[in-house]
Amino acid sequence: MSGVARSGGGLFRRAFDGDGFWNALWSPNSAYPALKTERLLIRPPQKSDHVAWARLRRASAASLKPWEPSWSSDHLSAAAFRRRVRWSQREIDAGRAYPLLIFERDPRAGPRLVGGLTLEHVRHGAAMSASLGYWLGVGAEGRGLMAETIEAVAAFAFDDLDLSRLEAACLPENTRSRRLLERAGFHEEGFASAYLRIDGAWRDHVLYERRRQDRIDPAAREA
Repeated sequence: MSGVARSGGGLFRRAFDGDGFWNALWSPNSAYPALKTERLLIRPPQKSDHVAWARLRRASAASLKPWEPSWSSDHLSAAAFRRRVRWSQREIDAGRAYPLLIFERDPRAGPRLVGGLTLEHVRHGAAMSASLGYWLGVGAEGRGLMAETIEAVAAFAFDDLDLSRLEAACLPENTRSRRLLERAGFHEEGFASAYLRIDGAWRDHVLYERRRQDRIDPAAREA
């Protein structure tokens, strides 16, 4: 069972999972959600994360830039990161988005930053949906870390935020990301022309969705 309680404008998440695969934790010094999986700590960014974040983004630039919006000239600066942290806090407080950093847990060396995921465009009412965007730094690929992250965030979205649908979009040639989404239970749903401006150009995207199983239209289930 799981539940949500609000205090001081922030979101506290409490979850109890018998199989121990993942659970949630929150720091008494922060009103912002964090998720813990077998190997990962997934939480919002903090100002103290800047050095590790900038180092990883800089080292991963060649593999990330082809799939992302163009980086601003101050993308890696401390000032830009502080603005990112403030924006993250505002979005979480408003329930519009959950920007998260992904850390691989190491009991000896401590958590090591490996990437990030944002649950954004959170819509309630009739839609009950949100979108996923994610990145993984060099050296962390091929070990299932992002799949583990997506599963934890999907559980948070469906169980705690009570959403019914998650969406994601990939460039057609990004086969690694497409395979990741398919393994994570997403289904290809369509194609959008000039959908996002990526690396300086408006690019077509393949659209994916994952639905909460207990809310699938019975007619679609039987089809």
